[in-house]
Amino acid sequence: MGLADLGWDDDFATRFAPWAEKPHVRPGRVLIEFNHIYRVAVGPAKAGHYDDGRSVRLQPDDDDGRSVRLQADLQEIEATLAGRLKHHAASRADLPAVGDWVAVRIRQGEEGAAIVGVVPRRTKFSRRMAGDVTGEQVVAANVDLVFIVTALDHDFSVRRIERYLLMTRESGAAPVILLTKPDLCDDVAARVTEVVVACGDAPVHVVNPKSGDGLEPVAGYLTAGRTGALLGSSGVGKSTIINCLVGSDVQKTREVREEDSKGRHTTTHRELVRLPGGGLLIDTPGMRELQLWDVGEGMRETFDDIEALAQGCRFGDCKHRDEPRCAVKQAVADGTLSQDRYDSYHKLQQEMAYLERQQDERSQIDEKRRSKVITKAANKHIRTKRGPGA
Repeated sequence: MGLADLGWDDDFATRFAPWAEKPHVRPGRVLIEFNHIYRVAVGPAKAGHYDDGRSVRLQPDDDDGRSVRLQADLQEIEATLAGRLKHHAASRADLPAVGDWVAVRIRQGEEGAAIVGVVPRRTKFSRRMAGDVTGEQVVAANVDLVFIVTALDHDFSVRRIERYLLMTRESGAAPVILLTKPDLCDDVAARVTEVVVACGDAPVHVVNPKSGDGLEPVAGYLTAGRTGALLGSSGVGKSTIINCLVGSDVQKTREVREEDSKGRHTTTHRELVRLPGGGLLIDTPGMRELQLWDVGEGMRETFDDIEALAQGCRFGDCKHRDEPRCAVKQAVADGTLSQDRYDSYHKLQQEMAYLERQQDERSQIDEKRRSKVITKAANKHIRTKRGPGA
């Protein structure tokens, strides 16, 4: 197995270029993140050789000159963050997340390995960190597909699906909706219709992880080298889906509470799992609270039906509230746009505006703090140059 089996390609090789010639530095992908310790699958130090002297070509060409798969063997190691990387990180989002490609320094004679750089991401699924108005948490990086998993039981919520869909589209990954536990739903077809109306062109699949029914399309999305991520609340069946696709119990599972369909956390950390067919899947802990983070473009894609209706509004900057001749409000009155979807649209708009105001206020506070530190340091420097008694 080589780096290409983990999704490495010419694009990532180009992004890795700043570290490619550094001694003892290898490209690798983060498989597990747990309490600031990372499990990383790494390739060779650089094109031309391994650390032990065996020859290898990182990017060989075929007879037609086309780039073909990397053939270097992989090695799984544990690594921690280099001090320089932590010092220069502006926020938690600048540090590695599961799915990230990283530059790992491995020196003979040293204990452990150090991650010295994070390769620029192709995609990232982010949410706002709880309790931090300016904190971004990267849930999964460099994913091609996000599987939004929702159970068809008492915890079913189209509005929650919309929120996941909004953030998935902003991430740059393609969304796929998986509806689980059809045996606990009296009218599966009606639920599916609700989701299809809300999700537009995103594929929707009904699956039963316990029996394995309906999972063939999921495996079909994850061809060799493609990465998916499973996102959803606790108890919806994410870990069971992985176990079915792998063919063994690689992830722990627990039953949900019958009285309210609430799940209990069994996945406690994010992990990238390799599937028999060559695809890769990131399992994540359940997320009941999913706070928005920078989703302007995703908002337009997720509510493209409302954006299309807005073209018929009298005013170009119509907020679709109290303005006259509003095509969106008229669609609600006519029944062509549901009141729930209209309300969800405005609720998310308000949340985005609130987040923006909070970030602006925090930015002003941080700027004042930096100015005070700089002024204090400058005054101290002046006093030192003038000498005692000056």
